Amino acid sequence: MKTQLHKMLVSSMKAKRDKALLTLQLLANNPAGIGDHSTEDFYNNAEEALAALTDADDQLETLCKYGEGFTEEREVL
Repeated sequence: MKTQLHKMLVSSMKAKRDKALLTLQLLANNPAGIGDHSTEDFYNNAEEALAALTDADDQLETLCKYGEGFTEEREVL
């Protein structure tokens, strides 16, 4: 993978991870901040943030695993 493309993908996933972590932190530390939202909205927001965090971590792991040689063919086990 070209260096610029690799850097962009890593930066994008790090930003996604940071956004998810911040959302979870805000939900945990400032639950009153949800205002007139229902409890169900609160739970859904927490689950969405966790899914985004997991997705970003998985994608970062894949980028680290294949690095800049991502476009090279790999043997499938």
